[in-house]
Amino acid sequence: MEIRPYRDEDFSGVKALWEEAFPHDPPANRAEIAIPAKLAVQGELLFVACDGESVTGTVMAGYDGHRGWLYSVAVRGDSRRSGLGTRLVRHAEQALLAMDCAKINLQVRSTNAAVVAFYEALGYAVEDRISLGKRF
Repeated sequence: MEIRPYRDEDFSGVKALWEEAFPHDPPANRAEIAIPAKLAVQGELLFVACDGESVTGTVMAGYDGHRGWLYSVAVRGDSRRSGLGTRLVRHAEQALLAMDCAKINLQVRSTNAAVVAFYEALGYAVEDRISLGKRF
């Protein structure tokens, strides 16, 4: 399983993966919107895991000079519990560390206990914060 930067030919595989992994995400998170936006800003921080030609996982990272962020960590259903999610997160962490990032944040739905446990096992901690957002 290779983890590498996203390429244009990965689009349909990433789109299918995200539709499987995030079926209830809002339209702004769909591949058609999120991928072009990411490629315009730190596009080198969008990574895919591939088994041959098939996209089996993704992770998107960002760094603003103060904090790093992880987004869209996804593993295809038939590849879950194989260690691929951990490899994807570690890959993104290394990319952020190379940019001198000192702290990484991420957001998880409060109802998703399994995903919270996954990140806790990787050394992340639930922080007492309130997440705010504003759509334009």
